[in-house]
Amino acid sequence: MSHVSMKGTCLCGAVQYEINGTAERFYHCHCRRCRKATGTGHASNLLVTPLDSIQWTAGEALLRRYKVPEAERFFNCFCSQCGSPLPRVVPELDGVLIPAGSLDGEPPIQPQARIFWDSRAEWSCSDDAIPVYSEYP
Repeated sequence: MSHVSMKGTCLCGAVQYEINGTAERFYHCHCRRCRKATGTGHASNLLVTPLDSIQWTAGEALLRRYKVPEAERFFNCFCSQCGSPLPRVVPELDGVLIPAGSLDGEPPIQPQARIFWDSRAEWSCSDDAIPVYSEYP
């Protein structure tokens, strides 16, 4: 874990943010919900704590949120102009989940695991040097 300062934006650039906090973990999640939310084989999310480590520097009014009705905690946050996934504050984790692709630079840590591996799509990434877990480690 290390203190990080990062910036990020959505695809159209209308929403911008800064992060100042502690990088806790970086996972590739292969669950069905993450696949649907991203349209890819997995979501690559970085958890930074604490909750107030994010500051929206432009376009906060353009943020939209969708919560899966039957899910206890799953929701996504995105730009209403371009649809890009954006960071979401998760009180249960006392942190902010940041879609790694929304960062303007390289993530401060390398991916640590592939989670919900048993749920992955067969065409998705193959196993590599990072650990895999059926659920959360």
